[in-house]
Amino acid sequence: MAHVELSLSEVFAPAAETPTEQESDNFGQWSTTVFHAAEPCLLIDADTTVVAVSASGCELLCLGAPEDVIGRPLLEGGLRLVDFTANRSELTEQETDKIPPLLALHSGRLARGLLRIQGSGPDAPGTTVDAISTPVLTDGSVAGSLTFFSEV
Repeated sequence: MAHVELSLSEVFAPAAETPTEQESDNFGQWSTTVFHAAEPCLLIDADTTVVAVSASGCELLCLGAPEDVIGRPLLEGGLRLVDFTANRSELTEQETDKIPPLLALHSGRLARGLLRIQGSGPDAPGTTVDAISTPVLTDGSVAGSLTFFSEV
């Protein structure tokens, strides 16, 4: 059985005079948490746009710096997914629809799977990561997905 733990090092409780409009929803709070997280993680919205990514997540997924990825579609932001064959062929659109971040977004359920990431450059080694994704809800509907990664 899979076991996932999440620990927060500080409480994100605003001061009484601080306006909370932008961070009052669940999605906004996760965005702040992911941006400051030490763990490799990623938050996308319902349009698959990267809303937040941790620095360690960028490093593990070979994405460069977080500011280079935020605001871009997940699969157009430099993430190169390849299959598990010796040829390392890029995944087709049908295959990418089944990766955990997108599967959790479209199904509204938890999703888990292995991803093989191709590093930048043609001769760069690939990395295999375990991805666990959960839908993020706002007002009872799926607003995005949150994914935690670990290197295998």
